Amino acid sequence: MADSKADNDRKDNDRNADTESSVLSDFEKWKLEKMNRDGDNVSDAGQQQDVGRPEIVRRGEDRFGEWDDSRMLVPSSLELGAGSVDKYVISKQIARMQEPRRLTPDDLEERRIVYPESPNRKLVNHFRNLRTKLLEKSGGNNFTLVVSGACESAGSSFVAMNLAAAFAFDEAKTALIIDCNLREPALHSMLDIMPDSGLTDFLDDPDYDIGRILYPTGIPRLRLIPAGSRRETPSEFFTSFRMKQFLQAVRRRYPDRFVVLDTAPITDSPDARILTELCDFAMLVVPHAGMTADGIEQAANAFNSEKFVGAVING
Repeated sequence: MADSKADNDRKDNDRNADTESSVLSDFEKWKLEKMNRDGDNVSDAGQQQDVGRPEIVRRGEDRFGEWDDSRMLVPSSLELGAGSVDKYVISKQIARMQEPRRLTPDDLEERRIVYPESPNRKLVNHFRNLRTKLLEKSGGNNFTLVVSGACESAGSSFVAMNLAAAFAFDEAKTALIIDCNLREPALHSMLDIMPDSGLTDFLDDPDYDIGRILYPTGIPRLRLIPAGSRRETPSEFFTSFRMKQFLQAVRRRYPDRFVVLDTAPITDSPDARILTELCDFAMLVVPHAGMTADGIEQAANAFNSEKFVGAVING
C-alpha cells in the first residue's frame, strides 16, 4: 500500500505516464512500446472503432481497441496480492474501455436486460437491491459469484446476466459474466454474439490468449466469456488447476471487477458445487412455481453452506 501511495504521489507531482503503471509490469511494457510508436496519442483505437461497426460481435480480442483490458490478465497476476493494483491506472483503464457497438434501450428491453434508465423500475430496483446486499456481504470488496438454478428453466441465465449488468451501472466498476453452463450455454445468444472460442478453449490450451475469449457485450463495462467450442466432460475443465488460477487472477487483478458465473442447474450436475469451491459466493435461482419446498431445500443444501448467500425467486 505504501508503494502504491508513493506511485500516486509521483503521478501528482510529475504527471509521468510511465509512473502511472508502476505496479503493472506487463502494462508498463506495452505502454512503453505504444508510446514509442504513437507518442502520447491514445485516441487512435477509438477512431478505428468507428469504422464499419458490426451488428454482431464475432471475435474477442480485435474488438477491444488499444485499451483492451485482457492485456492486464497475464500469469504474473497470480502473484499479486490484494490491494497491490494501482487504482489510478485501473480507473483510467475503465474510462477507455471500448464498445464496438451499443445495445439500444429497445435491444435491452427485448432481451429483458436491466439498464439505469429502464422504465421497468421494479425490475431495475430488484437487481440494484440484490447487488447492494451482495456488496454488504462482501464488505464492499469485489467477488466471484456462482449463480445456479434449482431446476431446468429456473432462469439462472436471466438472473446472472441482470445481476452482472447491475454491477456495471457504476462507472467505477466493471463486471464479467462467464458462461459455465457447458451443456446448454445461452448467454452469447442473449447478447447476439457469435463466439469463435470461449472458456473451454482457454482452459484446454496453456498458450491460449485470454484476449481471444473476452467479448464486449454492447453494455458499457460488462464483458462476456462464452462457454467455448469444447463442451464435453465439463467437470474435468472446472476441476483443473488452470480454472482455479484463472478465477484467482481475475479477482485479484481487478479490484473493480465483479465476476458472475452462470452454471447448469445444481440438481442436474456437479458443476455448480465444483465452481462454488473456487468462488466466494453461491446463489440459487428458484422458479416461481413448479417446485416443492423439499425440492428447494434439497437444492439449497447442495451448496457449501459457508458460501451460500441465499435464493432468488424468479417469475
